[in-house]
Amino acid sequence: MKRIARLLSIFAAFSLLTVATAASAAEPPPKFGVGLFQPDREKNDATYRPLADYLSKKLNRPVELRTVDSWEGLAKSLANGETDLALMGPWGYVLANHQAGVQVISTILYDGKPEYFAITVTSPKSGINTLADLKGKTFAFGDKGSTSGYLIPLHHFMIQGIDPEKYFSKVIHTSHQAIETQVTQGVLDAGADYNRNRNAMIEQGLIKAEDSKIIWTSDPLPNDAFAISATLAGDKALIGKLQAALSGIGEELKRDPKLLPPHYTGFVSRDNAFYKPIRDAGLATGKLQAR
Repeated sequence: MKRIARLLSIFAAFSLLTVATAASAAEPPPKFGVGLFQPDREKNDATYRPLADYLSKKLNRPVELRTVDSWEGLAKSLANGETDLALMGPWGYVLANHQAGVQVISTILYDGKPEYFAITVTSPKSGINTLADLKGKTFAFGDKGSTSGYLIPLHHFMIQGIDPEKYFSKVIHTSHQAIETQVTQGVLDAGADYNRNRNAMIEQGLIKAEDSKIIWTSDPLPNDAFAISATLAGDKALIGKLQAALSGIGEELKRDPKLLPPHYTGFVSRDNAFYKPIRDAGLATGKLQAR
């Protein structure tokens, strides 16, 4: 009888394991969205696939990577359920949080810091040295979901009493990479960017440092957010696993430097309060409506 009882116990445990494994396998893979940090989608996918694979390993389930072409589009995809997890710009996160309850769980570190800067760039040959020199010139913003490319410079212009549509001879919206390239080529007089992108493009040989000049720098801004959809925000177990996995990336980078792009050194757990400066700028410009 003892032997039969032991066999029944083993069978029951095996059955529970099988059911649990089947249930896990039946769960759809979480869709991990990333913005277009790199010049093209193919390079972007290649850059962030190691991170998706790392998360898949830590979560013990597949994680599906998808690059979204614009910050605004990434915020919308996270809000409407097309994306479950996302590495996204601060303004895109604040929009998604405000509109759809998306929640940040961690902030990426750049050279060990959770903050970066918005900048305005021009060519040294332009004769432009201050924002006052930009009147009547051509100017480029990033897309309307960009923090450094749109919200923060727009907020600064507002404080200075500048209406971009009236102040500049022409205003366009394009990618950060295109802004830097066209400014250094003299196609555009000036544009909005962020220090990390400018530094990366110089290091990669995409632009030359001597062809680019910074004429304005913002106060420190919170770095990109690792956020989860409102649907997953109540899953404390999943959040705990994700935060633990993200916090462990710093050590993992010593073994696998390609896990993150150059200068990115890991993640630190942060909550919604860390993004208050972005939310305040959104409310001040009227791009975010008070509730």
